[in-house]
Amino acid sequence: MVFSSLIFCTIFLPLCLLAYFAIPKAVKGGVKRKISISNYILLVFSLIFYAFGGVKYLLLIALIILINWGAGFLCANDRHGLAVRRIGLIGAILGDLGLLFFFKYFNLAVAIIENLFYSNKLSVGKRLAGVFSGVGNGALGIEQIVLPVGISFFTFQALSYVIDVYNDTVDIQGNLLYFALYISCFPQLIAGPIVHYKDIDTQLSERSVSMEGFAEGVKRFCFGLGKKVLIANTLATIVDKIWDIDMKTLDATTAWLGAICYTFQIYYDFSGYSDMAIGLGKMFGFDFKENFNYPYRSQSVQEFWRRWHISLSTWFRDYVYIPLGGSRCSIKKTCFNIFIVFLLTGIWHGANWTFIVWGLVYGLLLIFERLWFGKILEKNPLKFLNRFLIFIVVTLLWVVFRADNIMHAKAYLARMFTGGISILNLLNYLSGIGVIAIVLAALLSGFVQDHIKSPIIKNNGVLAIVIMLLSLLFLVNGTYNPFIYYQF
Repeated sequence: MVFSSLIFCTIFLPLCLLAYFAIPKAVKGGVKRKISISNYILLVFSLIFYAFGGVKYLLLIALIILINWGAGFLCANDRHGLAVRRIGLIGAILGDLGLLFFFKYFNLAVAIIENLFYSNKLSVGKRLAGVFSGVGNGALGIEQIVLPVGISFFTFQALSYVIDVYNDTVDIQGNLLYFALYISCFPQLIAGPIVHYKDIDTQLSERSVSMEGFAEGVKRFCFGLGKKVLIANTLATIVDKIWDIDMKTLDATTAWLGAICYTFQIYYDFSGYSDMAIGLGKMFGFDFKENFNYPYRSQSVQEFWRRWHISLSTWFRDYVYIPLGGSRCSIKKTCFNIFIVFLLTGIWHGANWTFIVWGLVYGLLLIFERLWFGKILEKNPLKFLNRFLIFIVVTLLWVVFRADNIMHAKAYLARMFTGGISILNLLNYLSGIGVIAIVLAALLSGFVQDHIKSPIIKNNGVLAIVIMLLSLLFLVNGTYNPFIYYQF
């Protein structure tokens, strides 16, 4: 179940809100008791929400909760010495990352083994092609493992708690059910934002929901729903149609249309979902940090990563980059740190060589900027050229991200520059609503917000309701409703 579904918007969310606000009011007791009841209600609904992705995976998330809750006690500075604390930290890291790598990379590992050692009749070139395709030949007869929904997000959240306790920046959470709510809270469970425990620890036991805060949350949810359903889903139909074309017949004009549409699709898809998550959090009294800040306005790759998927960038900065030494070391060591962080960023996204190459190229670009090119971008008086350049670079890398495998990415990129121009072919993929979606996507990705400072649109409740009704109408009519980051 995703937020942009009829069952969530018309059944699950209304029932959850009704229980969340009505039951605590009907129970006698003080504020703390009412918050406790609210937490337990939200926990129950969160587990039900996650069960839609597979009831059996409730055991997995329960295991993650128990491992990290227990590790927190071992890592507490006021309870144990350094040796025990290190054991707790290492145990949590191995447990979390071990489960994450097993579910994410088991299928790829099997495919590599099958292609390298069980393809004797094939040439070395074809074996390597099989390795880079990430698809095995079935020689081992091992069934593929289905990736549990949201595992990349809630394992990182769990690790942030253990690391923060180990660093003595937060106190341990003694209430197991409160900790379970932190890990499984459905607004940010399957696609983030990745919430650091230190940013939410007090909110688990001390929070309130005002009418203004609830209304703000509703509006934020509606705007996010509109971004997802009205723009991202419309662009998705264009993207999928283009990417299904035989690469040999794909012209450059159409290839660029598919790449640009995907660039906007993934932004409105993911940022729309993050908006909905933040809005839902506000409805329940939680304050989640922003996850996007108009990344396509960026004038450098470094700025892009300060604006894109902020919670993931922040996680790697706090728990990998800075512990490695960050930028407070030699330039050679700093470049190495950047390379490691973006290698891990690619690995985090999934078991496909495309993600690894995508992450590595971003790492190399950031090193290139730090060593030389960043100074040129800073001195360039025509800042719109910087933005255009970064947009093109990001678009090309989204092609790698979107491709089924690295060979597919190579073929698509080649067609973008050698496929020839055929403007009339665009008419085969563009409808009136598709053109409107592309125009809105371009304008609302930062251009309008950069020139209109008035908060009238953002605070317009009527507009939010209209967007919600239009979105529900699109969903009722069976509009294509994929979610890109559901796979992570």
